[in-house]
Amino acid sequence: MKYKMLVIDMDDTLLTDDHKISEENKEMLLKAQEFGVYVILASGRPTPAMTAYAKELQMESYMISYNGAVITDLKEDKILFEQTLTQEQIHELYDYSIKSKTHIITYIDGKVVSETSSEYIDIELSISGLEHNKVLDFKAAVQSSTVKCVLLEEPSYLKEVEKDLKKAMPHLSVSMSKPFFLEVAQNGIHKGASIKLLAEKLNILQSEIIAVGNAGNDLTMIEYAGLGVWVDNVDPEFRHKGDVIVASNNNHGVAEVVRRFILN
Repeated sequence: MKYKMLVIDMDDTLLTDDHKISEENKEMLLKAQEFGVYVILASGRPTPAMTAYAKELQMESYMISYNGAVITDLKEDKILFEQTLTQEQIHELYDYSIKSKTHIITYIDGKVVSETSSEYIDIELSISGLEHNKVLDFKAAVQSSTVKCVLLEEPSYLKEVEKDLKKAMPHLSVSMSKPFFLEVAQNGIHKGASIKLLAEKLNILQSEIIAVGNAGNDLTMIEYAGLGVWVDNVDPEFRHKGDVIVASNNNHGVAEVVRRFILN
């Protein structure tokens, strides 16, 4: 099988725990691109928190950000696709966050917007590198559509919130990207859907796609791809839902994928 597209999650998959691309992963991804394979980064991260990594990998293809809500054409430096939550939906999620005693953030003008502070919001600020716009009134600050919201809280509690939110708001796309990040996007928006859209644009068959991930928000792309690959540090509940398991994010699992399934 000649694979034509390699889609990779970033945090806890491509990136080591200190948010770097290992030299082994970088070398193999550059080789994959030399082979003519489309290397696509697909992350829950905001677009600005991905671009430096795309440059480091010399990518001129496409990038999926905000958990599938935005697709960027890197070569043309333009947005190919964007789907947002409505203002009403965001306000509804805010009300739910108050009821469920969770923190809520969204993204406006390249900043993380929240009414509260927490250790989990601090983690998102650290990962994304974005400025924190802490507001007095979340609803007053959000007067337009935005690409996604994230609910944040202690992992075991947030897992219960995830189950409840899926029942309470079946019209939205809900998935966990980290144990303390519950991502909420417009209905039908997820990584798998965005990969399908890109594949159709590029005339690439489903069977010609490899997807690599580690968490619940990667499941749709793992299931959609011809070859769904988990890194070894995958959340245990999803371990049986992929085709292959490779080395962990800290042990160059992505490089292993390229060696085994592209260069061979």
